[in-house]
Order: sequence, then C-alpha cells, then structure tokens
Amino acid sequence: MSVLDLFAGAGGWSHPLKVFGIREVGLEWDEWACQTRAAAGQLTIRTNVALYPTWPLVGRTSGFLASPPCQAWSMAGRRLGLVDQPLVHQAVADLAAGRDTRAGLLAACHDDRSLLAAEPMRYLHALNAVGQPEWIAMEEVPDVLPLWRQYAVILRSWGFSVWTGILNAADYGVPQTRRRAILLASRVRTAEPPAPTHAPVAEPESLFGPGRERWVSMAEALGWGATDRPTPTVCAGGGPGGGPEPWPSGARRTLADARDRGRWKHHPAPGRIDGRTRSGGPAGRTTGGSGWSWSLRSNNQANATIRTIDEPAGTLFFGHRANECVWVAEPTAAESGAGAPSDPAPEAIRITAAEAGALQSFPADYPWQGNKGQQFAQIGNAVPPRLAAHLLAPHVGVTLTRDDFTLAA
Repeated sequence: MSVLDLFAGAGGWSHPLKVFGIREVGLEWDEWACQTRAAAGQLTIRTNVALYPTWPLVGRTSGFLASPPCQAWSMAGRRLGLVDQPLVHQAVADLAAGRDTRAGLLAACHDDRSLLAAEPMRYLHALNAVGQPEWIAMEEVPDVLPLWRQYAVILRSWGFSVWTGILNAADYGVPQTRRRAILLASRVRTAEPPAPTHAPVAEPESLFGPGRERWVSMAEALGWGATDRPTPTVCAGGGPGGGPEPWPSGARRTLADARDRGRWKHHPAPGRIDGRTRSGGPAGRTTGGSGWSWSLRSNNQANATIRTIDEPAGTLFFGHRANECVWVAEPTAAESGAGAPSDPAPEAIRITAAEAGALQSFPADYPWQGNKGQQFAQIGNAVPPRLAAHLLAPHVGVTLTRDDFTLAA
C-alpha cells in the first residue's frame, strides 16, 4: 500500500513522507519537477494526471494527496479559474456520480487548467469503490476553498470525517506567511487541523497548552542572524542548468560593504559564483553610518509585499518577471525619524533559487534541477514541506512538536 500524490511537483508532500519512512508514488507531468524528484529519491510516474487511468491504483492506495496547479486561481495569475468555477463544480459533481463530462466542460472553460482542480474526484470515486483511501489531504490557493467544501459534502456521504479551512504556513514554522486552502479527511479519525506551533508573537507555556514560538524569520531560516537554529546559510551557484546571472551589476561589492558594516552575524555555507567564493547572502540590518536594512520585495508591482529579514517572507510567487522577488534596502534612519541615510542604498539583488527554497522550508541542499527559471517555478508551486509534515503526521502515526522536528535542518 502506498500514498498517492497527484500533481506531485518537486516534492513538497513527498519530502516529509520520505523523512517519515512512508512509501509514496507521485504523478507529475513537468519534466524538471520529475528530474528534481528523481534526484531527491522520490518515486514518480511522469504522466498527465488528467489522462492517467485509475485502475492501476485501485486496491493499492492508503493515503491520497493532491495539489492541483494553482495558476488559474492564483492572485499572481489571470484568475480565470474563478470565472470557470461553476464548470469545475459541475465536473466534481459529475465525477462523484461516475459520469465523465470533462471533455464538454473543458471546451467551455476560459483557462484549460481550471478543470484540473476536479481531477482528484475522478481518482477518489474509483478508489472509494474498494473503501480506499484511508485518509486524504489536499492543498490549493485560498480561492479554491468553496470547491474543497463541495468535495467535503461528497466525502462525508462516503463515510469520511472532513475538515476544510485556510491555514497560514507561518503558524507551523515556515518562514513565509503563505495562506492555503486545505482539505483533510479520514475514515478512521476525526479530521481536524494540526495545532499551530508558532505565532506572530511568542506565547509562553500555560495550563491551557504548550505555548507557541515566534514566527520564523527569513534571517533565522537563511542563517543570516544571531540565532541558535541549526539551519545553514544557503548560497547561490550557477549550477548545470544555466540561466541568467542572479546578481545585478555592481551588487557584489555593495553587498560586501553592507555586510561588513552590519550587526547580523552570518553562519556561512560557502558557495561559488563565477569562480568566487561567497558566504551568506544580503547582510542583515546595518548600523552606524549606513542606515540601511535588507527586506524582501515579493514582486515588481506597486502593491508588492515588502518584509524585513526579521519577519517571515510574504507569499512567494514565480513564473514571470512581474513576480520576481528581490532583496531591497530600506532606510532604518528614516524609520526612526532621524532622516535619510547618508550612504547610498545598496542595489537590489534578485533572490536565488536556494534562498527561495529555504523560505519554502525545503532543506538547503535540496537537489533542484533545471535552469533558474525552471527551479523558481517548481519552488513557487510547491507545498511547504514543513506545513505538509504537520498535516500528514496524524494520518501516518507520527507525533510532531514545535521542538523535535525541523525539516530544513
């Protein structure tokens, strides 16, 4: 018996399952995500999920995972999935009754990816005929929550306990305030969300519970701050996939100057860029004459989320240039009312794939494959492994606490 992972991507669900020692089979179409999965030792069938037959999986599936592609629904895209939502709801209802009306509904969709959110029901209907799976976990962008609620009604009629809702990855130790619509279902236990382990402000232990740690900051996750967390600094590197140079002209020198003046101490994991060794990343808050601190800007748009390195990142979006994340310098003196800094601001620096992966809670040495753009696409589409671990633990017999499990260690 195995866990089935639809739209498995680069391994956001798979990595914690591997850590837990649970057998999993992923279905995935993207070539580079499949290569990343292979390099990470994850079993994968490269296939189109919408075309793969269900019969080989019947009688062999104990757990079920699905994270359909979110581009049609995401705030970072055109969101035509919202226009197509009635068609997707119709597809789910039809598939739950054993009627395959996908071809006609797909022809009416504004985005041909919208209907992929109905695919899990095709598999679940086939598996339910033999009383499988035992448990289900699905994840998507928040706007898909009404669809998950439709799934919940159907699954309850099949004997499942079901919970649906919105969870924030930062509440589970992910250094990113990534909000996602979650569906959890089980035939053998009450479905409920895992207890949060982190909060915006640390909460002490009390008679009512173990308390919660403060949200994990970008500086902690990347090893750029004075922290006792074991996570090493991740570094850029050209890699065999090639891709554009991640550092704007002149940024190396500016970065080095700011780092030397900064009060954040690095825990370096040396990397190579163009034959030069560099450790760490953008420096932390600077003091003295500098007056600049590093922040992460989530995209190039006017309303982009900007977070300082002592906060979690905002939701990481990738896929086109408008969603490029960059490290930018913010004036600390101006924030304190002391006026503008006298030194010029360091240039913006594009985030590296390794940094983005760490902010998604992947290990620093995760074997991303492809060029930089292909790696960014995999990272942006992935379930944060640390969030996935907390969602999966009750169903696979693993107990996690805020202190005994760090996937990125």
